[in-house]
Amino acid sequence: MRKRNSGKTMLFTLMLVLTLAVTACGSGNNEAAEPSATAKTDAAATAAPTAAPAAEDGLYNIADFSNVKTNQGEAIEGGTLNFGLVSDTPFEGTLNNNFSSGVPDSQVLDWFDEGLLTWDKNYVYTNDGAATYEVSEDGRTFTFTIHDNVNWHDGKPVTAEDWLFAHEVIGNPAYDGPRYGSDFTNIVGMEDYHAGKAKTISGIKVLSEKKLEITYVKSTPSLLTGSIWIYPLAKHIFGNMDVAKISASPEVRQKPIGFGPFKVESIVPGESVVFVKNDDYWRGAPKLDKVVLKVIPPTTVVQELKAGNIDLVDSFPIDQFPDNSKLSNVEYLGAIDRAYTYIGFKLGKWDATKKVVAPDPKAKMGNVALRKAMWQAVDNDAVGKKFYHGLRWNATTLIPPSHPEFHDDSNHGVTFDQEAAKKTLDDAGYKLNGEFRTNPDGTPLTINFISMTGSDIAEPLAQYYVQSWKAIGLNVTLEMVEFNTFYDRVGSNGEDDPSVDVYQGAWTVGIDVDPQGLYGRDAIYNFPRYASEESDRLMKEGVSEAAFDVAKRKEIYKEWQQLMVDEIPVFPTLYRAELVPVNNRVLNYAIGDGTGIYRNEIALSADKGIAAQ
Repeated sequence: MRKRNSGKTMLFTLMLVLTLAVTACGSGNNEAAEPSATAKTDAAATAAPTAAPAAEDGLYNIADFSNVKTNQGEAIEGGTLNFGLVSDTPFEGTLNNNFSSGVPDSQVLDWFDEGLLTWDKNYVYTNDGAATYEVSEDGRTFTFTIHDNVNWHDGKPVTAEDWLFAHEVIGNPAYDGPRYGSDFTNIVGMEDYHAGKAKTISGIKVLSEKKLEITYVKSTPSLLTGSIWIYPLAKHIFGNMDVAKISASPEVRQKPIGFGPFKVESIVPGESVVFVKNDDYWRGAPKLDKVVLKVIPPTTVVQELKAGNIDLVDSFPIDQFPDNSKLSNVEYLGAIDRAYTYIGFKLGKWDATKKVVAPDPKAKMGNVALRKAMWQAVDNDAVGKKFYHGLRWNATTLIPPSHPEFHDDSNHGVTFDQEAAKKTLDDAGYKLNGEFRTNPDGTPLTINFISMTGSDIAEPLAQYYVQSWKAIGLNVTLEMVEFNTFYDRVGSNGEDDPSVDVYQGAWTVGIDVDPQGLYGRDAIYNFPRYASEESDRLMKEGVSEAAFDVAKRKEIYKEWQQLMVDEIPVFPTLYRAELVPVNNRVLNYAIGDGTGIYRNEIALSADKGIAAQ
């Protein structure tokens, strides 16, 4: 393996890209690989895996990867799978779906908890999950039936009361999590309950121990593709707790409970979790005895994979792939990720009393010309090719190609052109005064930019943006911040750090295309604190009765994508491939949505992880 580039080398190369790059040319409309059937073979466990796709020009295409593991060998009884959570920071440890927010915590949760409904590859809810559903003729009332054999890890049944209780907690004014928003206010009676005008949520009725009925204010296409809340909350555990204290309780942090295929046996906070099989899992007892999850720094993940110490990871650092694409003991799975990275501009604050964004007309980044120039100044096409080898690529709109029906591949966003960026600033009155520009009123302009630490690429990439903006005369200062602190400072806790003007973030988007959870007025995740009447109108139309016509919904979201290109509360930088190396001994594993392969089916063909030859 070649030695990884040092930060200085990467920074130099990035500066070279800035100097030599040509106009961005990609629309980011890559197509996902079609899932293949899980292959079974009598080959020895040490046989070579399916080779990673070759890249003679140094660029790879995610369409060339399979998202389903090729089985090698026969399954042994039980065994322990070692899972690496790749991160340079501890996971936060809010281990309940009703309260968690970050991707690292979700990686822990996915091993021991799940939603009551599943979805297919088109992100439509199915009746194959722990609960089934029926819909009334007017599309407003859903009747859910939880299977009789769905039980919490302590043996208590998962009930309709638990599902109702989750809605009551999230709708409680003392709730301190991120979920309350348009998905919940669409439930009949929720707003009165949230305001303290009613003691119950009139639109939710428990019909029996396992049957729940929810009536929504309006029928929307999103009800079938992600806006139903599918995570119950164990009332027998949390029912007598102060709602404001649940998220910090030991029952969430140290001894969490779920109804998934594995149970939490022990936790070293932020570092590791040991899971044991749940023999009572409703789909059937897992084939594995244990799963050991531990945080693996990006700098050591390759060594751990080569040694066979970890069997798979949540997501492999793309920048390390070319040097390690031929590892003999792993097979790389790939899929288009439901995610994008972006540059966000702080345009206001969160009103904690009203629980809505409060745009500030005097915000430093409030001039759209300034935001447009900063987008024009960066060449994300070159970044994706040079530093992510084609496995991240130029992003253009805020609906990623993971949702191909609604991603507008005809919209090319804002084109890289630094001379045009300078003119944009000149025309808006941001004049050069020496090396840097001033505000239109002549006062000094310094822009404070924060970005997350992470892989070897993290800081050099952030420095690339800083240098790109310097090239058009903007004085931008950079601060690198670890994951949990970063999201606190941009406002995940409802408190916006006034020293932050611009930030580089990333979103894993939901299965539903509706963007209100990220850009709605009542969304705490709306970190730029942006709102406009036109955006409100389009997002409302996107979940209207008219939007049941897919062609109409596509037109609505096409218009919304263009509005975001015009107004630029944030601009997308890169779409992402999910790349996961899986040890040859792992059987029955897949990534991506709608594969029909579940974690209780994962098995091993050897007692220990296979090391690279």
